[in-house]
Amino acid sequence: MHKSESGSSLGPGGLDLTQTFFKPVLNAAPPSPTKRHIKISVIGTGNVGMAIAQTILTQDLTDELVLVDAKADKLRGEMLDLQHAAAFLPRTKIHASTDYSVTVGSDLCIVTAGARQIASESRLNLLQRNVSLFKAIIPPLVRYSPDSVLLIVSNPVDVLTYVAWKLSGFPSNRVIGSGTNLDSSRFRFLIADHLDVNAQDVQAYVVGEHGDSSVALWSSISIGGVPVLSFLEKQQIAYEKETLENIHKEVIDSAYEVIRLKGYTSWAIGYSVAHLVRSILRDQRKIHPVSVLAKGFYGIDGGQVFLSLPAQLGRGGVLGVTNVHLTEEEAQKLRDSAKTILDVQAELGI
Repeated sequence: MHKSESGSSLGPGGLDLTQTFFKPVLNAAPPSPTKRHIKISVIGTGNVGMAIAQTILTQDLTDELVLVDAKADKLRGEMLDLQHAAAFLPRTKIHASTDYSVTVGSDLCIVTAGARQIASESRLNLLQRNVSLFKAIIPPLVRYSPDSVLLIVSNPVDVLTYVAWKLSGFPSNRVIGSGTNLDSSRFRFLIADHLDVNAQDVQAYVVGEHGDSSVALWSSISIGGVPVLSFLEKQQIAYEKETLENIHKEVIDSAYEVIRLKGYTSWAIGYSVAHLVRSILRDQRKIHPVSVLAKGFYGIDGGQVFLSLPAQLGRGGVLGVTNVHLTEEEAQKLRDSAKTILDVQAELGI
């Protein structure tokens, strides 16, 4: 496939005019060898992949962006469309190819590719097709970028993050699923909306499966540093558990609502993943609820399972899991969520 990329070549045969157009200053030294060049590869240029790519570009998170997809024409069209915005964006080299060799030396590989569900197809069959797809995606990414961090966005994200980990042979800290990072953002938005405060002042996590068995950690919610439930109890302000459960249900249903209305979700996951990218590649050491190898945490010991826990992210990927206090009810729900995922993995035979 013909590749086009941002660069300084002009004229017939790609003549490099840089040396003619610019003259170096006297006594100049070569660039510092410590200068960091960041390269990100996005696998899959559907609605989610392109929302992620666009957000990464506008937030100036990489020096080089690579797009990989099986559909050559769409891929080239998406690349050109982004390149044509160069005058409005931070300088970034953009490449695209159906060949995974273009991803060589990536710091971060983001996988959004996934098989679409066919009418009347079972979830298990869809999962098996996605596993087959990952068998074609993960090994070449590992071959060309053996020191990268893998960030899995494809759904069902928890099972496919586990699949990516097994296929890659990477240490568990360098394989991360986007998990409930977006669910938690929706959760914070709904709580903020109920209390008429800024969502950035709300500390709240949804953990467990990115799906129907997710767990809302009500006991640890705080606003401006004030623990919400204990504050209400001390002030003898009554609240109904059903109200809390309805907010969590709204979090679960919100993605389905967006899909029903516009056909897919894209912008929120784009911002969510860009937030993760910033924390990882800029070594921000921020806490995010993302899908990690959860065995050994909160009594989860039934098998190797990836699900979302509040984790500190940095240049090495997952730096650690936060020791958040869970009530016994929350811990049991988390273990039940782990079992839900493990049952699916058992059906796949992986």
